[in-house]
Amino acid sequence: MSSSDNFAKRSRKFVEQLRASQIFCDYEQAFRETIGLPLTLQPVEGWDLPFTTDPKQNPFCALMAGNNHACAACLQLQSKLQVAAQQAPATVKCFAGLSDSAVPIRVGENVVAFLQTGQVLLQAPDARQFSRLTRQLLKYGAELDPRPLEATFYATRVLTHKQHDSIVRLLSIFAQHLAALSNRLAVQEEHGDSPQIARARHFIAQHQDEDLSLEQVARAVNMSAFYFCKMFKKATGMTFTDYLARVRVEKVRELLLNPHKRISEAAFEAGFQSLSQFNRVFRRVAGESPTTYRERIHPGSKNAGAR
Repeated sequence: MSSSDNFAKRSRKFVEQLRASQIFCDYEQAFRETIGLPLTLQPVEGWDLPFTTDPKQNPFCALMAGNNHACAACLQLQSKLQVAAQQAPATVKCFAGLSDSAVPIRVGENVVAFLQTGQVLLQAPDARQFSRLTRQLLKYGAELDPRPLEATFYATRVLTHKQHDSIVRLLSIFAQHLAALSNRLAVQEEHGDSPQIARARHFIAQHQDEDLSLEQVARAVNMSAFYFCKMFKKATGMTFTDYLARVRVEKVRELLLNPHKRISEAAFEAGFQSLSQFNRVFRRVAGESPTTYRERIHPGSKNAGAR
């Protein structure tokens, strides 16, 4: 299996775990009830139509899914949206003028999934727009009853740009919480672990804020330092030092979800012994500086750059 296949498989696994998490279930329910739009988690390279079984799916889009050419155009749009949303939230329009939006969820430097919503219009539909749409559908060879087509198109949810931007912002904030959960899953996954390695992970999680050494953890699980080092790397794919660094960085990311928490306070609470070490490790693990991360999750906050 190629590395890209492995990554896609890992992405799907993360999506399954995130979908089953309580935080996602609670947020999804609140989003649907409050905003009234569909919401889904899409894995990387998940090329299926995201809302086909969603009760909040736009009825017009449901009609389009029954036409092969229109369906193919929608699938191409999903590919385009995932490419556009690699670095930041993105919105793209389909041939009918409806907008879909995606927000990336990252584990370290890698995007592992996307939060998606949409099937909305960002301006009220008019006769000229509907005329263009019907001409395009004729080119596709669609055989659709014009009455439900027109009725569902004009019934499409219309948002102002300000409303749409606010919804994307809400998803961006939630994506940060899911990213923190994803990273914890990445470093705490215990499938195949021996009891000693499982206890080691637990011990590290309990003592990450201390000046922790490999020898201390090895003694805690009744193993020699040499054997523990070898077994830990085999089980986690990381050295003890790299694993501890990732655990601490994810703790900092979690603490900084509080807009009033200073970066330096979060660093020392997570167990870093110096700010220079913290800045270097955070950038290596997270793929960006702590200040950039803080500004990204709390844009415009007066404390965004607080050290």
